Amino acid sequence: MADSIVIIPTYNEKENIENIIRAVFSLPKRFHILVVDDASPDGTADIIHRLMEEFPGELFIEERKGKMGLGTAYIHGFKWALARNYEFIFEMDADFSHNPDDLPRLYHACHAEGYDLAIGSRYCSGVNVVNWPIGRVLMSYFASKYVRFITRLNVHDSTAGFKCYRRKVLETIDLDKIQFKGYAFQIEMKYKTYVLGFKIKEVSVIFVNRQLGTSKMNTGIFGEAFFGVMDLRWKKITGRIKPRKSTILKQN
Repeated sequence: MADSIVIIPTYNEKENIENIIRAVFSLPKRFHILVVDDASPDGTADIIHRLMEEFPGELFIEERKGKMGLGTAYIHGFKWALARNYEFIFEMDADFSHNPDDLPRLYHACHAEGYDLAIGSRYCSGVNVVNWPIGRVLMSYFASKYVRFITRLNVHDSTAGFKCYRRKVLETIDLDKIQFKGYAFQIEMKYKTYVLGFKIKEVSVIFVNRQLGTSKMNTGIFGEAFFGVMDLRWKKITGRIKPRKSTILKQN
């Protein structure tokens, strides 16, 4: 049984999914993979089912009935992983914008260095983004600056989606009360991890824009993030960010 699982949400990723799965399984460190697919009409799930025969007990799929949002896909995956014995739970995109070779570096930050959340950061050592339009780079970079200013969260890349959690973080956060589904989901998870007192480390990575398939980014999710950040800050001020009740009982 591996101690680590990589959660990959998918919607129409047939061009990338087999290659990303093989790349993860080729690493010296053993990782399991859970794909959460939102009823991709392009046959993504069929590819995964075929590969599951090649990688039994290492590759898993959860199929949902429609396109329900990035945040809910990850929460579905988190709950699936917590119901099993995984100690380290990762988020990663399917399109190679996150380099699978960086997975062991995130793992090392949590397993060996004792951090509770390791973030694959584009901005903790300059701007490490390749092949993004300059407008999108600036929007992402200043979004993270805005988040730091409003929330006082000491993370350079608050919108990053390449992460490793210790299971105790996801057991403590009340996943049923996660508010956001899009861009702001990543901010909310980091902020609640910080407010609940967990240790966070940013690990510098290079983000490469997808070469195959279509981006799922749209302007509406930036609006969710802009107003959502102010709401998160207000919830902290008013003491409404609390650990899950069962976690409180365990600690007492």
